[in-house]
Amino acid sequence: MALDPQARAVIDLVIKSGRPPYHQLSPKDARQLFRETRPASTPAPPEIGVVRNVMTEGRRGSIPLRVYRPAGVAATTPLPGLVYFHGGGWVIGDLETHDVLCRQLTAGAGITVVSVDYRLAPEHKFPAAIDDAWEATRWVNASAAELGIDASRLAVGGDSAGGNLAAVVALMARDAGSPAVTFQVLLYPVTDLGAETRSYTDFADGYMLTRDSMRWFVAQYLDSKDQAADWRASPLRAATLAGLPPALIVTAGFDPLRDEGRAYAKRLGEAGVSVDDVCYGGMIHGFVPMGRLLDSGNRAVSHIAASLREALLRKELAR
Repeated sequence: MALDPQARAVIDLVIKSGRPPYHQLSPKDARQLFRETRPASTPAPPEIGVVRNVMTEGRRGSIPLRVYRPAGVAATTPLPGLVYFHGGGWVIGDLETHDVLCRQLTAGAGITVVSVDYRLAPEHKFPAAIDDAWEATRWVNASAAELGIDASRLAVGGDSAGGNLAAVVALMARDAGSPAVTFQVLLYPVTDLGAETRSYTDFADGYMLTRDSMRWFVAQYLDSKDQAADWRASPLRAATLAGLPPALIVTAGFDPLRDEGRAYAKRLGEAGVSVDDVCYGGMIHGFVPMGRLLDSGNRAVSHIAASLREALLRKELAR
């Protein structure tokens, strides 16, 4: 499939702007660039109900969370919940950069979304982000009634590095026997930090996320290359994927991460897990929240919201 003309226009816009690639910046400057450029591609936020910031205590300190509720629902009404982990290579991104996407999923799926502001590298190396993601998910499960969440209908999700965290949390929950994660939404996830697939080579440069930037993100995150063999860094390397909740995996055709995302979907299916493996062939990495510029981003958000509704409603009907 050819590169979508709208994606080509976005790439040309970035080239024309002279924006430096992330791997040429300090982590501080990369974070600032991401915050400053994000709104240009983000659609107007939909109307929702209450949004509030809360803090929870993890094993190594407080974890900021943002809780989103749909409009017209009483605070005491328990709804399905989604714990969401933002993308950004474990180095950039925060509650603000993914605020509109969380509002879209709240409105579209009619659920409570909890966005997690986990610690970032290189100040906090692996497995700090995993520790925060796991602690936050456990806290949301324990605090479900207060948050207006039905703990029996809890999903995890994330994009890119956040998709990596969501996949690992689902594995940890399976192994621990709790929380009872019902569904996972993995958007162009990082699943293997120790291998570079063909898509790394085919789309190494010129398609927004570059191979050099991915290598830089991984170097910021890991203390050593040996850590890439740890399944908490590379969920594709987990001994078994059997017993995991159903998954929606969204990938992009012109993305260095395409092949490892699809490989994870394949392994899930082989393990007997129900998987909706959707590749937007003409798209680039990070397209889902870019609905102001990319029609496929809006279509993907609608698909994700519908998948959440279907998975969590099916859980409700089965009770």
